[in-house]
Amino acid sequence: MALPTKLTLEVVTPERKILSETVDEVVLPGRDGYLGVLPGHAPLLTSLKIGEVEYRQGNEKSYLALAWGFAEVLPDKVTILADVAERPEEIDLERAKAKKEEIESQLKQPGPDFDFAKAQDSLQKAIVRIDIGTTRARRLPGEPTRRAPQAGRIHQDPGT
Repeated sequence: MALPTKLTLEVVTPERKILSETVDEVVLPGRDGYLGVLPGHAPLLTSLKIGEVEYRQGNEKSYLALAWGFAEVLPDKVTILADVAERPEEIDLERAKAKKEEIESQLKQPGPDFDFAKAQDSLQKAIVRIDIGTTRARRLPGEPTRRAPQAGRIHQDPGT
């Protein structure tokens, strides 16, 4: 049996289908790190964290912002069931920037009931949304690829 040459990528949230396209490659934000998927990949199920979904059609790369979910990988199809997923053009940059600033100020002066893990997740979502929304997900052939954001990383002082 010949290996497939393309993948069908479907991204679905509880509200709607975000994407259904034929692609050459998908990179997912797996719980334990980013996972690259090419046609013919071995079947697997994985949980997803906050991060970017990158998919490539020929030389054109596109991105989605994603927060939590699951992915089913088959040799010819990747299905993502996400809690939240957004295309670049759907992201409200001003709202994402305001949320990031709000969380960063809370981190500087946390109150007694401050939930650090929740704040960390919200900050990471805002950072990913800003990154995806600012870039608008279109790259020219030969343009360098961005480094994927590292979930759970808070800005650290280089001296620490």
